[in-house]
Amino acid sequence: MGFLFFCIFSKKENTTAMEIIKTEIPDLVIIKPAVFKDDRGYFFESYNKEKFLSEGIDQNFVQDNESKSGKGVLRGLHFQRPPFTQGKLVRVMKGAVIDVAVDLRKNSPTYGKWASIELTEDNKFMYWVPPGFAHGFMTLEENTVFFYKCTNVYNKNSEGSLRWNDPTLNVDWGISVIPILSEKDKEAPLFDGFVSPF
Repeated sequence: MGFLFFCIFSKKENTTAMEIIKTEIPDLVIIKPAVFKDDRGYFFESYNKEKFLSEGIDQNFVQDNESKSGKGVLRGLHFQRPPFTQGKLVRVMKGAVIDVAVDLRKNSPTYGKWASIELTEDNKFMYWVPPGFAHGFMTLEENTVFFYKCTNVYNKNSEGSLRWNDPTLNVDWGISVIPILSEKDKEAPLFDGFVSPF
């Protein structure tokens, strides 16, 4: 029921501008920053409001979050209900993840579909997950540090989740073993019978 894609780009260094890459799901985009490297290390802009606005991403980020996880940890699929709906700009600072977004917008032509991408400290890609999506990631390396900017503050009472291995969504996490999960994620509701608040 979903789209699975991993973006493969040329190794040629982008030294001109941040690149916005559309996915098969409307408004869900990959951001490839311009990375400038020399013998000292590297530099890149991880966020530029003007450039985001020029691409139609008109959002105000109000909270930054960071997590560190061992290999094989899966966090998700999470969302927040209105009026605390969150959009997330996500990236990996250390390590690597498979990052998944599920479209929960009732009027969307891709409702119930998902897309994924590998985010790593080496590729430095970012994923813009708009409000109205469930989001999750699974770590591929030890000591993975995951960072994301949010368009709304965390609100416990508006928390929602869907089962990571829901048979209807059928997300392909690329694994054959059960990942390390929180108790909350183990008991998350199934998509069958889910009534979207978006």
